[in-house]
Amino acid sequence: MPNLNKVNLIGNITRDIETRYTPSGTAISEIGLAINRSWKNDRGEKQEETTFVDVTLWARMAEIASQYSRKGDPLFVSGRLHLDTWDDKQTGQKRSKLKVIGEQIQLLASRQQAPAASPPQRQAPPPRQASAPAPAAQPEPSDWPDSPPF
Repeated sequence: MPNLNKVNLIGNITRDIETRYTPSGTAISEIGLAINRSWKNDRGEKQEETTFVDVTLWARMAEIASQYSRKGDPLFVSGRLHLDTWDDKQTGQKRSKLKVIGEQIQLLASRQQAPAASPPQRQAPPPRQASAPAPAAQPEPSDWPDSPPF
């Protein structure tokens, strides 16, 4: 049987985004998203509800969200549902929480609303354990031959 695990949300960020890093240097940002819904009931009275959703972003997407978004900004998130489970240390009971793993984001705040020149303070990534070999040097345009190589 086919399966589909896809979520698309637009909401407002509930708190400033803090980014932390794994020991290997991968960025992780946890975002709270408030999604508002309003409707009229049978008597024509306006009703409102807010749903709060936790979203986890990884790698460069986490850094971009942290650098260019702040509390109150609108954000579009496309991702998948994930169920976290753990044992409560105080009671010993099993606990669980449904959250969204963001696979794509789109910043919806206008440039005028974007933060000023300095991004929020965040924890620096740890030094990498093993370094990759340096990439080969690319020739400068002045070193290119006058005619194409074909």
